[in-house]
Amino acid sequence: MTLAYEWLGPVMFAGALVLLSLGYPVAFSLGGVAILFGILGISLGVFDPVFLTAMPQRIFGIMANYTLLAIPYFIFMGAMLEKSGIAERLLETMGILLGRLRGGLALAVILVGAMLAATTGVVAATVVAMGLISLPIMLRYGYNKELATGVIAASGTLGQIIPPSVVLVVLGDQLGVSVGDLFIGSVIPGLMMAGAFAVHVLIVAFLKPDLAPALPPEVREIGGKVLGKRVIMVMLPPLLLILLVLGSIFFGIATPTEAGAVGCAGAIALAAANRKLTLESLRQVCDATLRITSMVVFILFGSTAFSLVFRGLNGDRFMFDVLANLPGGKIGFLVISMTAIFILGFFIDFFEIAFIVVPLFVPIAQQLNIDLVWYGVILGANLQTSFLTPPFGFALFYLRGVAPLEVTTTDIYRGAIPFILLQLLVLVLIIAFPGIVSFLPSLGN
Repeated sequence: MTLAYEWLGPVMFAGALVLLSLGYPVAFSLGGVAILFGILGISLGVFDPVFLTAMPQRIFGIMANYTLLAIPYFIFMGAMLEKSGIAERLLETMGILLGRLRGGLALAVILVGAMLAATTGVVAATVVAMGLISLPIMLRYGYNKELATGVIAASGTLGQIIPPSVVLVVLGDQLGVSVGDLFIGSVIPGLMMAGAFAVHVLIVAFLKPDLAPALPPEVREIGGKVLGKRVIMVMLPPLLLILLVLGSIFFGIATPTEAGAVGCAGAIALAAANRKLTLESLRQVCDATLRITSMVVFILFGSTAFSLVFRGLNGDRFMFDVLANLPGGKIGFLVISMTAIFILGFFIDFFEIAFIVVPLFVPIAQQLNIDLVWYGVILGANLQTSFLTPPFGFALFYLRGVAPLEVTTTDIYRGAIPFILLQLLVLVLIIAFPGIVSFLPSLGN
């Protein structure tokens, strides 16, 4: 390609981002931009149409990827658990257990958020469920609006980093690393996130008791026998499901895809035990799974067309040269890539970031000898933070949609800020101390 047309690749990339930021469907934005710039490149004589002959082979290669089968399994599991009412009973039980503490209800939200993240891995489902169930209760018992909304939104984003996470499945595919290693490597960072949230709540409740009061005695005192029965019936089933899914991966008994299938069976069993398994609920869960999975597959098709044309216009070479020659070497690359993904996370979903941006970073990360499992975990933690950051954080929009009228958007934004800072602190620790990520995978090996 002549120097006069080297601008085509970067402009193509920018055009896709503009369409995505305007709200056009992802798959059609990518595919449309690919067709437009493919025609433009052919007419200018700088794009070889032979690149397009690789499209069918690429698509069949995607369809043959066994790892991607985990996506519909985890989506089905999350949707089925949402229908089973497990979140509501978990929150009620944890709230009673911790109700004696100042901030106990907020701690219950964090713990339940972590448990739901470890059983569903779906941010939207977790935020909406906890927003509908816990926010009215927290406000009723005198919780500060900003603290209550911040806790709910932040706890919901734990599904981005605590396995099994759909984000990590997609990142594993795009990075070319084991999804099981990503799952295991993200356990400690995910627990650090949840722990940081809990410590923050305890400190706030200690310094300003009126912001997070304890529950009244008449609410939390239901009798030891009744409470013990509730703990066994409500908390043990999801813990067993977590053990089945993550334990089978950790001990090498099952692949993430196989563990996802086990999780689906466990979610169906839980729904049946809670008398929520009906033909109508099963139809709704299957419908949600089909819609989301189809969206992912179409995005894969669009991103495949986009990457082929982008490569044919030497856009990948342009991006490689720019990123590989950044000042600061590995540190410079990490700063630029983390900043770019953090900002893009305000405007576009993680699927677009994973399928468009991450493949551009992978060759440079490999050249700089960066551990791709560690890189995948910090990408997941980064995306979790951008999900929570105003003004476009998706978790904030999910919560805004179910929050009572007395809770303003400003309350939600201001409540999220302390938790964003905590997430950034944990992200910095993960980057500064890679052993946090590599410790558990090294035990498995």
